[in-house]
This record gives sequence, structure tokens and C-alpha cells, in this order.
Amino acid sequence: MSGNVVHLHKEAPEPLADAAAVTTLTVVPDPPAPRPVPLWLRSGRAVRTVVTHEATKTTARTVARHGLYVVGGARIVGRRAWDGRTAARYERMLRAAEAAGNYEAAAEWEERGQRFRDARHRRRMDLLHSPLDAAKGAAVSAGMGVGGLVLLGVAMAVATKDATDVVTPLMAVVKFINLLITIVQVVWGPLLSIGPFLALLALWAVGSKQQAAPQWALPAGARSNEGEPITPSIVVKALRDLGVPALRKAITEMGDAGASMLSPIVIAGCGVEVDVTLPSGVSTIEVQNRRRKLAENLSRHEHEVFITIPTAARTVRLWVADSGALDEPIGPSPLATDDTMTADYAKGRAPWGQDLRGDAAALSLYQRHLLITGLSNQGKTVALRSLALWLSLDKSVQFLMGDLKGVGDWAMFDGLALTLIQGPTDEHVIQVTEMVESAVEEMNRRIQAPPGTQFPPLIVLVDEAQVAFMCPAKDEDKRPYGGAKANSRYFMAVRKIHNQGRAVNVLMWQGTQDPTNENLPKLVREGAHTRASLALGTESQARMALGDKAVDGGAAPNLLRPGLDRGTLVVASDGIQIPAGQSSITVRTHYIDDAAAEAITARAKALRDGVTTLHAVERGEERDPLADIAAAIGDAPRLRTQDVIKRLSALNAEAYGDWSPVDLTRVLEGTGAEPYKSDGRMVVSRDHIARALANRDTDSSASGA
Repeated sequence: MSGNVVHLHKEAPEPLADAAAVTTLTVVPDPPAPRPVPLWLRSGRAVRTVVTHEATKTTARTVARHGLYVVGGARIVGRRAWDGRTAARYERMLRAAEAAGNYEAAAEWEERGQRFRDARHRRRMDLLHSPLDAAKGAAVSAGMGVGGLVLLGVAMAVATKDATDVVTPLMAVVKFINLLITIVQVVWGPLLSIGPFLALLALWAVGSKQQAAPQWALPAGARSNEGEPITPSIVVKALRDLGVPALRKAITEMGDAGASMLSPIVIAGCGVEVDVTLPSGVSTIEVQNRRRKLAENLSRHEHEVFITIPTAARTVRLWVADSGALDEPIGPSPLATDDTMTADYAKGRAPWGQDLRGDAAALSLYQRHLLITGLSNQGKTVALRSLALWLSLDKSVQFLMGDLKGVGDWAMFDGLALTLIQGPTDEHVIQVTEMVESAVEEMNRRIQAPPGTQFPPLIVLVDEAQVAFMCPAKDEDKRPYGGAKANSRYFMAVRKIHNQGRAVNVLMWQGTQDPTNENLPKLVREGAHTRASLALGTESQARMALGDKAVDGGAAPNLLRPGLDRGTLVVASDGIQIPAGQSSITVRTHYIDDAAAEAITARAKALRDGVTTLHAVERGEERDPLADIAAAIGDAPRLRTQDVIKRLSALNAEAYGDWSPVDLTRVLEGTGAEPYKSDGRMVVSRDHIARALANRDTDSSASGA
């Protein structure tokens, strides 16, 4: 069995067979020998390997690139020559001015073109007469030249007493001319040979400088357009390729290839700015909704292109950053570098950062409620704190502060703020709510003061205010501290300050994160005069933070990059300078760390005589309003609400001195003893109050058991 392999193996015995294993022989044939690969197939594989090798591709691109540089250079030189010899340049500018509706500029370009044609005509007419004039001039010059040489020869002959010297100057000139002819004869042949190569080299130099080759042929570094300067042709091409059929068709049909759509491109900070007048049939929203594609067409990242709507109809304003410029940090805050800086609440502006143009962004805080929101860990507290730090340098300003995060971000205001509450618990929310309510009482006191009375600014600042709105705790009258209902204590206190506080310099500043209708009620966010937002997750959140007008005008905090754009705010306020026609501005805020903040507050404390900071709201004597109402009614079966309020005020002026019928109704609501009408007047029943007290005591006993 030569050539075969014999395998010995044991098969499992049948159930009734002998227990011994049965040995069998199995013959396995040899595998077939591999067939030889044809020579043509091996050659094809080798050729494919060579052709697809990276070195081959690189060599092919290099050869094609340098050849196309010559072609591109010839095209560029030809275009330049054509523009220089004809009025094509003036015609292009004339058509662009007419398309833009700028007829004054169109008339000016037409006049320039006509002057160019007149000058060209004069030059051509001069060329007709130039041969005759040149011949006459040459004859005169030759005669004068020969005569001069003869006179020079005569002078030489007289001096040397040799008559042959008369022709010596003429012969010298003849020999010089003969030498020039000899030099030309020697050089002319090689010059004709290398001339074309020099011309090709010049065209290649022009083409290589302008990168006049297709993208696929350029080197890897040059193929990337990232960071290339923004030019009108690039902007028009980006708009043409935006995917809006009407826009593409209009640009194609324009005689100037779309140049009339653009305003002059101007440098704006770390980027450029241009206004684009869209053709009829194209809406601004169609461009806004394609921000990412537009950025990619401009060789930029999405966050490096901002689209806003100016006042002009059917116009979008594009701001395009220099590539990578927005990732560079801005300089330190003047608060940290200038130890002599002071603040002026009424007339000054807080140095907050820089806008995208690179100009200083300063915010007026005078009689403006403030709201800053954004996702967590995006720089909200630092941005809010920097405003408070600047304002602290005005010694007339007073602060009531509640930090519902409680990690020490506002600890440096201890000894500067009248009240500083720090902590995230429900008890801290209760304290902050009572702090805001005390500001409401101060506001009411100021409102009741004689007209013309001047009051120092009182800033009521609550950081992480969403904790207060979401607090489930209730007071002894079952009124919730959180929420957004008519009996929600924090919500109502903030609303009262928003409604009337500005006139008497009682201002509400709030910082919140991740806004929703639950943790940032509509009435509260719309009560702020200055609204600013860091990076957000969705457009709906952006509308909550800044309002519909700002978002419709191009504000897009939801397009900021969380983490990468930390500290960058989109601001909607009349307290900051916003370019005409825009409804918001993007500000890159200065970062002030804790050490610098402590140094600034130390300077602020030095301006004041000394402030004792309370870390909890002082509560007066605990009163039982229901029992006090029963005592005020006494033995009378019923009593008018106004009389009840007067007796309560006499009982304890501190607790009930500012009560109104609304407060009385609020306390009695849900007890079964609410005021009711009797003989046309609102009264409170003694029996109803007694029953409410008995029911409350019964409920308390049952819950205690």
C-alpha cells in the first residue's frame, strides 16, 4: 500500500458484541498535489501590487502635480494678461455693483472702464505714428552722433598732430558694435534652446505658488483646506454646495458668479465676518439649518462658524473663526491683574470676557435681574461669581447669597455678604427661601418710602436655584417651598422681586443648570433682564434659557461643545453691546480661580467698615396664626377681615404688621374657616376657627399616635 497512510483506531463495540475492541484498517488517500499557478496570473498579481503600492501612487501624484502646475500657471498668466489688456476687470465689477443695487459704484466702475479704453486707444494711435517718429529720431540722433564723433576726432588730431586720429572715435564705435554682434551670435543659439525651458519654469513657479492643481494631486499637507483664508470665491462656493436647489440655481445664473451676494469680508477678532444677501426664493432658515454643512464647506468645524440674522431683509451674517482660534484661551480678567480697579453699580460695566471679535465684553448690571443657565460643570458658577466680584468693589452694594451646592464656591464672600447660606439640603432651601422673602419685605419697605429716596443696591443671589424649585418640603401651613404654584414660597418670592424690585434696586440673580419647565418655571426665566446660557443639550432648552427671539435670531447655546467650550456664554441683554441687528452675542468669559477671587474680595472688604455675615436667617418668635386669629376674634360670633388684621397687628406687629386680606385668606385656605361674605362684607366666623383648631389638634394627635 505504497503512497497511502494506514490508521489504526478502535471502534465502539456493538451492545451484544465482545467487550474487546475491534481493530480495523482504514486507507486514507494522499491529498492531490497543488496545481501550478499560471505565469500570466503571477505576472498580473505582481503588476497589481506595483500599481497599487503607495510609493507608486505618490510618484504618480508627484509627476501629475508638477505637470499640472505648468498648465495652471499658464492659465493664471493668461488670465492676468487678459485682464491687463482688456476691460474685463471693470466689466465684472460693474455687473456685481448693478446686481447688488449699488448704482453709484456701478457708475464709478463704468467711468473707470471708459478711462481705461480711452487710454488704450491713445496708446494704439501712438503706435501707428511711432515708426516714422522713431526713424526721424534715429536719423537726427545718428547725425548728431557722427558729428560729435568727428569733432572729437578733430580735437584728438589737433592734440596729437596726427591726421589719422580724426577717424579714431568712429572706428572705436564700429569695433564696439561688431563686438556686440559677436556676443549676440554666440548667445542667441543657446538662448533659443533654453528659452522655452525658462518659460516653462516660470509658469511652473506661478502654478506651484497658487497650488494650481487638483486636490488629488496635491501633497497630503496641501490637500487639507483646513485653516485656509476665507475669500469671496470660497464663501460663494460653500453656499452653492449647501444643498439648497434655489440657491445653487441662482448663483449659477448670476453673471458675476454670486459675488454680488457678498458684502466686503472684514476682519472681526479671531475670524472674519461677511453679510450674505440671499436671492429671492431662499429663506434665511434654510441656511441656518445647514450650519454644519456650511462649516465643512468652508473647511471649518461647526463651532467655528456662527450664523446670525442682521436687520437687512433676506440676509445672513456669517462669522468664521480662524481655524483653531476658539480653542486658544483668552487673557486673564482685569479684576485679577489691576489691583486699583473699582466698580460703579449705576454707570460702570463689569469686565466679563471677550466677544468673538476679540473686543472686550462688558456687562451693565444696573437695575437688571440676571439668569445664567447651562449644563453641569460648564463654568456657570465662575461666570456668575465674576460679576459679583466686580460689583463687590462698589462699597454701596449689599449681598444676600444662597449657594445650594455648598462646596465653598462662594466662601470668599463670608465677611462681605449680609447673609451667606451654603448647602444642598431641604433645610438650606428653607433658609434660602426665607432669605429671599426677607428681601421682599425690604423691597416693600423701600416702595413705601417717600418718593425720591435713594436706596443702596441689594443683590439677592441664588446659585443652583433649581434645587429650590425642586424642593419637596412644606411649611406648617402646608405651603411648598419648591414648585411653581401660586402658594410656592420660593417661586412667589422671586416673582415679587422680578415684578417690583428693579425700581428700588432690589435685584434677583440666579444660576441654574440643565433647565426644564419644572426646575426653571417660565415666569421666572422671563422675568430676567439679562439671560445668558452656557452649553446646552437641545434647542428647546436654548429657548428656555434665552427666549424665542434670541434663538430665532441665531443664538445657539445648544451647539456649543460641552467641556471644550467651558466658560463660553450666549448672552441676550440690553446691558451688553450687541452688533446692530443681532439679538444675542457670544462671550468667552475670563476665568477667575478661587485664589484670585479671595484676593478680590479682600480688596472689597477693605472698602467697607466691616460686615457681619449671617449663615442662617434669624427667625422671630414662632407664632400660631390660627390661634392668634381665634384670639383676635374673641367672643364675637364673626368679625370683618379688616378688623381681624388690625387686631392681629396689635397682638404682634412684627409678625402681622404688614398683613393684607390676601395673607389672611392664604393662612385660612384649606382649614374650613375661610373668609366669607356676610351683609356684603368679608368676615371670619369664630365657630369656624374653633372647629379648624379642634380638627388640627385631632389630626396632630392621630399622627402622633
